[in-house]
Amino acid sequence: MLRLQHLTQRYGSRVALNALSLHVARASFVVLLGPNGAGKSTLFQVLTGLFAADAGEVEVAGLSMREDAPRALAHIGVVFQQQSLDLDLSIVRNLQFHADLHGLPRQLAAQRMAADAARFGLAAEMARRVRELSGGNRRKVELMRALLHRPQLLLMDEATVGLDPASRHELIGRLHAEVRERGVTVLWATHLVSEADGADRVLVLHRGELLADGTPREVTATLGGPTLEAAFIHATQ
Repeated sequence: MLRLQHLTQRYGSRVALNALSLHVARASFVVLLGPNGAGKSTLFQVLTGLFAADAGEVEVAGLSMREDAPRALAHIGVVFQQQSLDLDLSIVRNLQFHADLHGLPRQLAAQRMAADAARFGLAAEMARRVRELSGGNRRKVELMRALLHRPQLLLMDEATVGLDPASRHELIGRLHAEVRERGVTVLWATHLVSEADGADRVLVLHRGELLADGTPREVTATLGGPTLEAAFIHATQ
């Protein structure tokens, strides 16, 4: 679903991504684990077309971001670390705006919104303004919005920041369900090792370079440590 080849991004003399190469398989839940400053957000900005990489290639569903960005981006949904909903609009109007941007017919958009609202437990809240919602429900709305055009690849950038443990657990569980039930591919960026539990793969990024790639157990063995958390801290301190 996603392939990076020698991806490089610089900010002046500082290298944020250093010839990064990796791939993400379809219908998998992959955790991109790295401390603050590892290059996770920079990578997501490149993947979403906000930055053009200085060097290297990105392919989404076999489509080149350099040569065919519109079609590649159509396969991507994203939830950024900073919330980006219009607080004064209702859930329905936030979602409808997104649907219009993607050119979805109104009837199809309404069907999808109704179905997803039921799946996410928000059917009774759709007319409420976003500012009236809890932090957990706001994240649910952002996830609904990211999935509305039915992308194959979902990018989640530090999406649990500010959420209480119960909301964090619910959101992660919802994403695992999307992988199982709809075949969505999830790339989940975080610095919280606990969020890697149950991941199909873990990619450890540090200072723009990939330190380890494998199952949680394989990454723990590669980095060396009694637990994934201990291994991660040791490798990135």
